[in-house]
This record gives sequence, C-alpha cells and structure tokens, in this order.
Amino acid sequence: MAREGGLIAWQWRDYGRNHTDKLSLVLHMLGVPMFIAGVFAAFRHVLYGNLIGIAVALVVVVLGFAIQGIGHKREAEQPVPFDGPADFMARVFTEQFVTFPRFVLTGHWLRHLAGVRTKE
Repeated sequence: MAREGGLIAWQWRDYGRNHTDKLSLVLHMLGVPMFIAGVFAAFRHVLYGNLIGIAVALVVVVLGFAIQGIGHKREAEQPVPFDGPADFMARVFTEQFVTFPRFVLTGHWLRHLAGVRTKE
C-alpha cells in the first residue's frame, strides 16, 4: 500500500480518527507501555541467554497488544487492514514506539479522553 509521506506520516494522519473511544484510550495507555517494556525485556533476556525471561517478556508483549486489540474493536472507525506480515510488523512497531507516544506527548490522548476532538 502506498503511503504518502511515509509510514509515520500516514499513520499519524488517521490516528485521531481511529482512537476516539474512551475505554480504548485507557486500554492503550496500559497496553502500549506493556508492549514496549516487554520488547525491551525480551532483548535484555536474549543478551543474557535467559530463555524463561524471553518467554515471560514475549507474553507481556502479546498481552499488551491484546489489550489494545480489545480497545480497537470498540472504535467506530477501524484501521486499514494489514497488507501482510511485513506491513503488520512495521505498523505495529511504529504505533507502539512512535505514533502512540506522540499522541500522548502532544496532548491529543488527553483531549480525546475528555471528548475534545482535534485535527491531528
């Protein structure tokens, strides 16, 4: 899928439209940090060869992602379907590490939670 301006710009353009449900916003605030912490923990455990630690960290990643999925199902406007595994990975990691943190740090998350929609 062609994405004008690249993945980050494309994802940002639709992000506010796809994140309006208040429970979904709260679930993202829980799920995204879980996902990020799990990814970092998995890398750390890989460095130390700790297989149990890797497994636990990956469970945290999956749970964080699943929590967000529950929220996404509540949204009135669903995200564009994935084009395949590479698109899935690129979009998920971009959302977790770039787009959602940007959404929070720019104040959009709080405004959406308060019901004040803005043009992102």
